Amino acid sequence: MSIEATLIAPAQLAALQSSEPVVVIDTRDADTFAAGHIPGAVNLREVFTYLATSTPEGLEALKATFASALGAAGLSGKETAVFYEDAMNSGYGQSCRGYYLLTWLGYPKIKVLNGGFSAWKASGLPVSTEAITPTPATFPELATADVMLTQADVQAALGTDTVLLDVRDIDEWIGESSSPYGKDFAPRKGRLPGAKWLEWYRFMKPSAQGPVFKTPDEVKAECATAGITTDDTIYLYCFKGARASNTFLALKQAGFSDVRMYFGSWNEWSRDESLPIETGLPLAKSSKKPALALAA
Repeated sequence: MSIEATLIAPAQLAALQSSEPVVVIDTRDADTFAAGHIPGAVNLREVFTYLATSTPEGLEALKATFASALGAAGLSGKETAVFYEDAMNSGYGQSCRGYYLLTWLGYPKIKVLNGGFSAWKASGLPVSTEAITPTPATFPELATADVMLTQADVQAALGTDTVLLDVRDIDEWIGESSSPYGKDFAPRKGRLPGAKWLEWYRFMKPSAQGPVFKTPDEVKAECATAGITTDDTIYLYCFKGARASNTFLALKQAGFSDVRMYFGSWNEWSRDESLPIETGLPLAKSSKKPALALAA
């Protein structure tokens, strides 16, 4: 499946559901799901809430947790998995986190509903309040993809040509807050040394159905403003790998081939006092030359 085909419009999803095996996964909280969802969808909030570390034990637990949960949701390898959230700008990239996790796990058929549930409703498509009981499946044993970075990988990239791309919200980037969960949720505020910054919202744009992903050329233009090209090796991070998953999808569908993510992100990095961080307001150095003093 080409990466361009990862994003699916509401009408395309409705057609897909009637033509082949599909497991639609709603990543919102249980109460929101119960109030109305895409007919046939399975609720799997853990796609968003699970906090991972990048130690071998942490990654093994991450793999085991989601192989079990996604198998229970009905994924055997034959079905297309389609993730959605409420709207692309309101769930911190949670549907894309599902896409990233399945990409890492090597799953062959993955899609994300572009525009989310808001776009589905705006398209006049049916909404259900009926919870279904999925038919459990055995999640396939597959080779993981080379998209997951460890803390050691990021440490090794400090001071190199590798682009460390921070996509967190502005208050986290400038060190005003440590996380979306509260200013002092994590023990340190700041950013990775030498990181570049593009807030994750910048890879989306308004549409008649709500926020959707920008086109490949628009994504390339956004990256160009930070001096990032499609030839760069890019290491993404945010707080826990959700917003960076949104950017991961945006970059991959725009043709950036060498993109990986530090899934542990700031939640893990900030808790190790031995790891370096940059603090304070990130300001550009002035390029103005000092004025020449005039002779009296």
